[in-house]
Amino acid sequence: MDVAAGEASAARTAVLLTGGGSVCPPREAHPAEPKDGGTNPTSRGEVGSCQVATKPLSDADEHRGREAEVSLLDESKFDVNLQLWSLRIPREHCTSVGRLLHGYMLDRARIKPIVEDPTSEKNRLVILSEKIQNSDLSEIPSHVLDPLKGLCNIEAVPYSLTLGYSYWGADHILKQILPHGMEVPTSFETVGHVAHLNLTEDQLPYKDVIAKVIYDKNQPIIQTVVNKIGTITNEFRVPTFEVLAGKSDMVTEVKQYGVTFKLDYSLVYWNSRLEHEHIRLVSLFQRGETICDMFAGIGPFSIPAARKGCHVYANDLNPDSVHYLRINANINKVEDRVFAYNMDARAFMHHVMTVPDSDGMQKTGEAVSNEDHYHKLATDEKEVFQGNRNTNKRIRGFHLTVFRPWEHVDHVIMNLPASALDFLGVFKGLIQREHWRGSLPWIHCYCFIRSTETKESILSKAESLLSTKIADPIFHRVRDVAPNKAMFCLSFKLPTETCCRDVNNVGAE
Repeated sequence: MDVAAGEASAARTAVLLTGGGSVCPPREAHPAEPKDGGTNPTSRGEVGSCQVATKPLSDADEHRGREAEVSLLDESKFDVNLQLWSLRIPREHCTSVGRLLHGYMLDRARIKPIVEDPTSEKNRLVILSEKIQNSDLSEIPSHVLDPLKGLCNIEAVPYSLTLGYSYWGADHILKQILPHGMEVPTSFETVGHVAHLNLTEDQLPYKDVIAKVIYDKNQPIIQTVVNKIGTITNEFRVPTFEVLAGKSDMVTEVKQYGVTFKLDYSLVYWNSRLEHEHIRLVSLFQRGETICDMFAGIGPFSIPAARKGCHVYANDLNPDSVHYLRINANINKVEDRVFAYNMDARAFMHHVMTVPDSDGMQKTGEAVSNEDHYHKLATDEKEVFQGNRNTNKRIRGFHLTVFRPWEHVDHVIMNLPASALDFLGVFKGLIQREHWRGSLPWIHCYCFIRSTETKESILSKAESLLSTKIADPIFHRVRDVAPNKAMFCLSFKLPTETCCRDVNNVGAE
């Protein structure tokens, strides 16, 4: 916790951080003093009741110190005690009394205005509004009170109600904890049971308390609260996370448009904000079409496309993504229509578009995985069997169909917006004209367009990489990812001049 930030908010924080409470599951408390009773070798400054390190701590001490800070959130400090009036009435008149007193009963979210009477099971207590201050009920007009007295015997009795920590929402709690003017981080991305925060630099000193409140207010749906650390720099587009509250298990399930996706959020890329884009693009596909997904991830495009009846060749460079892609194909019962690859995207496209040798077998490609669920491309009318070493069971629902992507592909998905444009060169000379049947495929290339760029500049770059003009390009704005940065999908028919080559011209890129 930052000292300066802590001192600035000491007046607000001191009344809240006074002991009690703990993050679930229970954690080891930070020792207040050394066991020998001597002076703690780490100098500390006091901010309210929260200790703040003024010298660097070891990783273990810092971790324990953060846990202690969270455990110091005194939930009792959020208690609001209401001294109210209530009416004791016979329980059989609850409905009629409630109708007569409409507008004069307590009106607070999640609080029932009519409750049991602890002194008699035959009676009920009607909790009156906070504006009713007198036992003679003088604040209630006679045209309401007189019919009520004529209906049944009523008795005004005091009623004490405490609204505690469990009652208040995360926004209310955090506004009292955080310094005045600081943005309250109550919105976050939910991935299954994981809440993904993107805390700003000024919020980081309060990250553990923020995480505890969000965890408390959203469990059991939320079981893990994480914060992204730094920027995404690895080749698999996977952020680095710090678990702030709850369990450390990041394996979870997400349901979108009737499809179940299992994933390890710490190992694979997933963005729940792209759900509508997944739906939009898959809606363009028709049953029986062939799809190539160059950057498939765990299958947000591939799995629903296969469920629609498409045959999908799905590739990802991240082996963990491919692992969960195969799992998701099985979960959603489309393992007979999803062919998973773990290759470089360029190598993948060359592999699936390569016409087999004269012996009738396609070259396997050195990077194709051969683990629990491997399909070799069929080049003659033979049955395709599951790749389990211990069984020869025919895939459920599989029909004798010959898949020849080198003869026809309907759509190619390139969902790597940071660099997908750079992969367009793979299509140059990719298709052998004499083997191709039907129209050329649609390319769906995702990209970012910054405020300094235009659609025209992006199109110019794409045409340069393809070495030809693109006819009738379609730009679809997916979403804004930053104030000066938006995600787009550029769709176009692959130009004949780019992709077709003679059978003897094997040196194309």
